[in-house]
Amino acid sequence: MLLPRRLEPLTRPLFQARARWSRGLTLGVRGLVRDEAGRVLLLRHTYTPGWHMPGGGVERGETGEQALARELVEEAGVELIGRPALRSIHSSEATFRGDHILFFEARAWRSVPATSRGEIHAVDWFAPDALPSETTRATRARIAETLTGAEPDVMW
Repeated sequence: MLLPRRLEPLTRPLFQARARWSRGLTLGVRGLVRDEAGRVLLLRHTYTPGWHMPGGGVERGETGEQALARELVEEAGVELIGRPALRSIHSSEATFRGDHILFFEARAWRSVPATSRGEIHAVDWFAPDALPSETTRATRARIAETLTGAEPDVMW
């Protein structure tokens, strides 16, 4: 197991305390990116288990769309072409009090070099019906909601 992932349970309270102090309310973004074959882009971070869609925190002075665009380039080497579609808004209250997530779908994009160093352990494409077993529940739910047109769950 990667050292940052083993340390994550110890460092999470410090990160969350800093985020709460500096932000009060936190906002994150996640993005569904599909290739021409319909596969979805997922990644594994070095600091937390499971496969996730790319995304991260919205910084002061950024819009949700700007944060998504930045995170996609940093984590996955995906540059948006045009605006992403806002699919849903979720509360992440179960894992972090006061946290909310904007979920977008990236409809047009191009491949560029990823700029993140050390945060991402793996990036890969998967058929929606053949996701890795370690794919998080929320990731599975957002993919299914988007592909079937189901009403999104308000909880992440």
